[in-house]
Amino acid sequence: MAQKPYTTKQLGIDAAGLAGLAPTALGCPPQNARAFFEENFQPEKLVPDSGAGFVTAYYEPELSASPVQTPRFSYPLYARPHDLAEIDDFTRPAGIDASFRFARKTPHGFEEYLDRPAIEAGALAGKGLELAWIESPVDGFFVHIQGSARLNMTNGEVWRISYDGKSGHPFTPIGAWLIENGHLRREDVTMQAIRLWLDADAARARQLMNRNRSFIFFQRTTQDDASLGPVAAASVPLSAGRSLAVDHQLHTFGTPVFIVAHQAIAGLGKDFRCLMVAQDTGTAIVGPCRGDLFIGSGMAAGDIAGAVRHAADFYVLRPKTRVNS
Repeated sequence: MAQKPYTTKQLGIDAAGLAGLAPTALGCPPQNARAFFEENFQPEKLVPDSGAGFVTAYYEPELSASPVQTPRFSYPLYARPHDLAEIDDFTRPAGIDASFRFARKTPHGFEEYLDRPAIEAGALAGKGLELAWIESPVDGFFVHIQGSARLNMTNGEVWRISYDGKSGHPFTPIGAWLIENGHLRREDVTMQAIRLWLDADAARARQLMNRNRSFIFFQRTTQDDASLGPVAAASVPLSAGRSLAVDHQLHTFGTPVFIVAHQAIAGLGKDFRCLMVAQDTGTAIVGPCRGDLFIGSGMAAGDIAGAVRHAADFYVLRPKTRVNS
C-alpha cells in the first residue's frame, strides 16, 4: 500500500484507512492478531444482489513449457499487445458494450478487440507476442481461467506468469453450456469433469472453448519464493488460503473479508470460517457477495479448487473512524 496506494471502491471501504492501519498490522505479534482486528475494524455483513453469497476457488497451474515453439510445445501464451488499452465509462465509445474494460486503440479511436476465435485462428501469430509455448490448447484455456501459471521451462528455469489484461469480451462459463446441453449434470460439474470432456475430443473442445470469447494476456513476473503464489491484481503475491479475488468495482483491495461457507469444503475442513484479504479480481467475480478463494499452486491445489462451488456469507471489516480530540 505504501508503494502503490489502492483506491476506495463502491462499497466505501476506505483505502487510506486500510493503509493507515498497515504499519500497526506489520508490528502486531501473531498472538495479538484478534485484538488488533477487534480494536481497529467494524464487521459488516454484506447483502447479496440476489439469493445467497457464493464462493468458488482458483489456483496456480504448474506445467511444462518452452521459450520457443517445438513440435511438442506448440500452443502459445501471449503477452499483452501494444494496441490493447483500458477503457472506462468516460472513454468507452458508444458502439462498445458497457461491460468492456479493454479495447483496441487505433488512430481513429477505440474499437472492440480481437476475440478468442480470431486469436486462436492466428490473428496475433508472428507479432512477437508469444511469451511461452505449452503443450495443449486445453492447458492454455485453464491457464486463462486461473489467470496465472508456474512454468517449468525446458532449459531448467521456472517462470511465473500472471494476468496482464484481456480482450474485453465477457467471460462465458463453458460449464453452463455443458449442463444446458445434457453433457454433464449440474451436480457433477467440476473443473476436473470439464477437463475430461475437453480432452476427449480436440475438435469439439476447440468449438466449446471458442464460445468464451474472452482472451487473456500475460506478463512474466519476478517471484522467487516458491511458497508464495503469483503476483496478482493488488500487486502483491497471493497467499494460499488467505487471498481472495473479489469484484474490484465494489471492493477495495486490502480489505479483510471474513468468509463463512454454508457447508463443508472438501480439502479445507468441515467448518470453513476464514479471514481473508481482497487481493485479486476476476472476470467472473461479479457482485458484493461473490468471491474466489486462492488455494495454492500445483495439481493438489487444483483438485481442491475445481470442486469449490459453495454458498457463503461475506463480512467485510471496515476501518473504524477515529475522531481526533
